[in-house]
Amino acid sequence: MQTLDQWAEFFGWATLLNFGLLTLVTLILLALQGWMLPLHQKLFKLAEQDVRVAYFRYLANYKLFTLVFFAVPYVALKIMIAS
Repeated sequence: MQTLDQWAEFFGWATLLNFGLLTLVTLILLALQGWMLPLHQKLFKLAEQDVRVAYFRYLANYKLFTLVFFAVPYVALKIMIAS
């Protein structure tokens, strides 16, 4: 059986790793957009603006997922442990 401290540590590391990955992907998209944008336009047959919207939605959804499923449980566990 896991203790609350172990769960808090798990969610803390998961939050850190997911935000690190989000940052890395964001930097890659920004740095390589000149190469990736035409590739994705041709691959998915989308206009440039639609590809940019897809990039933004992906990043926003990933951030929301990380907040809801990792950061919020981490904070809740920390509050429970402190009480």
